[in-house]
Amino acid sequence: MAEFKLPDLGENIEAGEVINILVAVGDALVEDQPVIELETDKAVIEVPSSMSGTVTKVLITKGEQAQVGQVLFLVDAGDQAAGSTTAAVASAIPEAPAASPDAAPESQPIVAAAAAATRGSVDVYLPELGEGIHSGDVVDILVSVGDSVEEEQGLVELEIDKGVVEMPAPSAGVITAIHVQKGDSASIGQLIVTLDAASVAAPAATPVAASPTPTPAAAPVTAPTTTPTTSPTPVAAGNRPGNHEASSRPVPAAPSVRRLAREIGVEVSSVQGSGPGGRISEADVKGHSKSLHENRGPHAATSAAPLPDFSKWGDVEREPFSNVRRITAQRMTASWSTIPHVTQFDQCDVTELELWRKEFGKQVEKAGAKLTPTAIILKVAGAALRKFPQFNASIDMAGEEIIYKKYCHIGVAVDTKRGLLVPVIRDVDRKSITEISIELGEVAEKTRTGKITIDDMQGGSFTVSNLGGIGGTAFTPIVNAPEVAILGVARGSTQPVYVDGQLQPRMIMPLSLSYDHRVIDGADGARFLRYICQGLESPYFLAFGG
Repeated sequence: MAEFKLPDLGENIEAGEVINILVAVGDALVEDQPVIELETDKAVIEVPSSMSGTVTKVLITKGEQAQVGQVLFLVDAGDQAAGSTTAAVASAIPEAPAASPDAAPESQPIVAAAAAATRGSVDVYLPELGEGIHSGDVVDILVSVGDSVEEEQGLVELEIDKGVVEMPAPSAGVITAIHVQKGDSASIGQLIVTLDAASVAAPAATPVAASPTPTPAAAPVTAPTTTPTTSPTPVAAGNRPGNHEASSRPVPAAPSVRRLAREIGVEVSSVQGSGPGGRISEADVKGHSKSLHENRGPHAATSAAPLPDFSKWGDVEREPFSNVRRITAQRMTASWSTIPHVTQFDQCDVTELELWRKEFGKQVEKAGAKLTPTAIILKVAGAALRKFPQFNASIDMAGEEIIYKKYCHIGVAVDTKRGLLVPVIRDVDRKSITEISIELGEVAEKTRTGKITIDDMQGGSFTVSNLGGIGGTAFTPIVNAPEVAILGVARGSTQPVYVDGQLQPRMIMPLSLSYDHRVIDGADGARFLRYICQGLESPYFLAFGG
């Protein structure tokens, strides 16, 4: 009698919750057959059997916390069990077509088994959603059990920190099971739906041992895959998308280590690993965080203090974070904790600009757009980024380098009912004011209606946050890491100003520039902001074009 124990699940993962038991007493096992579904701190994984035989005793229950090394099953690995396993597999396989005279007879059952598995049900897992995105909240389920779906048809809507996205079907078929509910938080690699893809042609089989359980389907969205940095026995599962740190280089760290880094505001890619091959451990992350905090002195982040029981003084209501709010909180905390901020203030006289905007705006309207102050500010900021390249950069503390970007993509903060989202207008320095106005209107509408895509919100090198339409005289925006600067715009107002010795009413617009003092010196900050003011004060200072 052999004991099947929970194998190693990967570095720093020592246990998981049993959410499904896939075998029962008397079942025949073959090696690599999934036996349980286990939920770890990052995803739901299938644990495969490391032996063949017959299950004689199940020693775990659904909902139990299973530890690495714990005995899960007793298995009779005798010859009879092996024979019954083969028979069980063979009975589930449709009769194979007659073998070709030149084909090796023993190859036919293997091909038939692989084809049968391919033509069966397909598990669809949550794919990678973009850089730094590890999960999403299920805001809507677009299908029901029994529905027929086409390839690329939306299955569920997920709210991530950058908006609401649809997860498409990888192939046509019929929905046989839905594994998530509205309101659930789904992680990368989590099982979402199962569909019967009987109409999908089976790929060529490879000569491997047949398994009664089909290999999970690949992710429905094509995304780069990375070679696992460990070789754990369980898979998460098969071709399912794993945890991937979207950066210029692979980051060798377990899911629990990545989660710890996110929770304490550390960029895991900046941590130096002490393990084999530079693998990052929890101790490495904590040590890196401690070093950052010590270097920041009075600005070091502190743990959140426990809150009092507010209900002692009156009625209260608790509302869980939306995914957008949760990620915004994490990223803003990380930016504020890791970037030494300086905020520069200035104000510009936009009286002439407003006159020019009303006149030139008629041409923009003919093109189907509206000429807004934000569009003009974007054009001026694009020219400023070309003149002051240190503002169009990122800092690599691990490599002790400054990365200067040759492109000019500017993010625009948009207030939505889900929270603050930042779509990106690309190549601002190469577009006319009319082109920027058209694109800005389209992007703002897509953002507010939840139709913005992940690609629309990636790749920014500078950010503009215009609160002038709401009010206020000034504010101190937080740099949107890994960028190094952000421009804040408050509401313009008519003020008395002396012009050539005469007191005149002028429209004055307040500006706030926050920047990373590791890259940008105060004098350059003042010059950059003054350049923007000059561009706004003289509409023809820049070649806006039509």
